[in-house]
Amino acid sequence: MHLSLVRMANSSTTSDPPQGVSASILPYVCLVRHGETIRTITRQHTGRTDIPLTIRGEDQANALRARLGDMRFSDVFTSPLQRARRTCELAGFGAIAAADANLVEWDYGEYEGQRTSEIRAGRPTWNLFDDGAPKGEAVAAIAARADRVISRVRQCVGNVLLFGHQDIFRVIAARWLGLVPAEGRRLYLDPGSLSIIGYDHALDEPVIRL
Repeated sequence: MHLSLVRMANSSTTSDPPQGVSASILPYVCLVRHGETIRTITRQHTGRTDIPLTIRGEDQANALRARLGDMRFSDVFTSPLQRARRTCELAGFGAIAAADANLVEWDYGEYEGQRTSEIRAGRPTWNLFDDGAPKGEAVAAIAARADRVISRVRQCVGNVLLFGHQDIFRVIAARWLGLVPAEGRRLYLDPGSLSIIGYDHALDEPVIRL
């Protein structure tokens, strides 16, 4: 399932949904993956390495300003890593966003900077969502972080905007649905993409909305 979103429509209240999402008084959560970096191009695992956006990544972040500008959020949180913070700033939310360390990317440990194909040359059956990363973060550890993000979001009074990274967001989406963290492997987010998680008819019916 791909989580990239269609263009956001204008909204006038905190609860007005973007285009394609039915009207609801229930809040939703926008997930914004940071814009392109040199390592998203080369498909190298990049967890705690603090690298900047490319020029194209900054363009992607700037484009988010128009897509998010008419939406209303009670809270905005960002990963403290610069690729997420810069995306947040260029999208127009840098002045109001709070840093949340739970939104940093998966710690890939010994696999930092490597491609999946390189890792599987030595470990053919390796999968991040099953095995975690040696000297990095175990699946249970990133799931616990995802659960803390979800707990914080659910205490907010309105719509929430998060700026972060692909794999932590994949786990957050899985845990939002009540699934095991390994199910995050079935989701994908492009650099600079927008996604929405929220509810169907009631707060006990979490869904991926877009």
